Amino acid sequence: MPAARLSEFGDFLRSRRENLVPDAGVLRSGRRRRTPGLRREEVAELAGIGVDWYVRLEQGRTVSPSDATLDALAHALRLGKAEAAHLRTLARCNDQGTFAPESVPPAIARIVSNLPLPAYVTGRRWDILKWNQAAADLFGFARLAEADHNILIFMFIEPEARRLFGSAWVNEARRMIALFRTTHDLFAADSSFVELVERLRSHSPEFARWWSAHDVRGGASGQKVLAHPQRGTQRYEYATFQANDDPSLKLSIYTPV
Repeated sequence: MPAARLSEFGDFLRSRRENLVPDAGVLRSGRRRRTPGLRREEVAELAGIGVDWYVRLEQGRTVSPSDATLDALAHALRLGKAEAAHLRTLARCNDQGTFAPESVPPAIARIVSNLPLPAYVTGRRWDILKWNQAAADLFGFARLAEADHNILIFMFIEPEARRLFGSAWVNEARRMIALFRTTHDLFAADSSFVELVERLRSHSPEFARWWSAHDVRGGASGQKVLAHPQRGTQRYEYATFQANDDPSLKLSIYTPV
């Protein structure tokens, strides 16, 4: 694994270990706990691997865990499906190279423009690359400066986002962070991703706090309740679609319920 990937792999292991509640019926250790979660030796015991081997993994040192070891760690850390997949991706995915901003093919851009429903296209860094008039009316994307054309910047820095999501803002913001993690950790050392995260951390105390939790989540469809300044409260179903021309592009469409 590249050095940055090793660091993210170790950080992810540590965050999941610290989130676990010790089960006295499973673990033999009875010592007083001064820190939350399980100890490294307890995770190693549950996974059936050596303590030194696990410490090396968590410290981000150069090791290559087998599929069996990854499965054992996922079981010991009680990872969900999305978390286990993320752990395996960090361990197995090759270097992604340098990030370059995507461009939207003209055919996709025309489709988005002609859709009557709010729709927009984002890239791997969650930059907003194309939106239609319905999305501009709903989210106000057209009012953003060009450097702010990013879903996370909109959500955590623009005051309009908090008004739009209302009481649901906290849950939606945390969901977005957990979804973004799955891509970020593959480009953790890339300057474009580093600059984005640092900007968000410096401008949003909530982002800084939730980012450090290293939560990972899957799923990209559901419902949102939005408080539009003119039309009032509206409920939408949203779904996302990957572009065959460029799998890094994601089309999001909102349908009023």
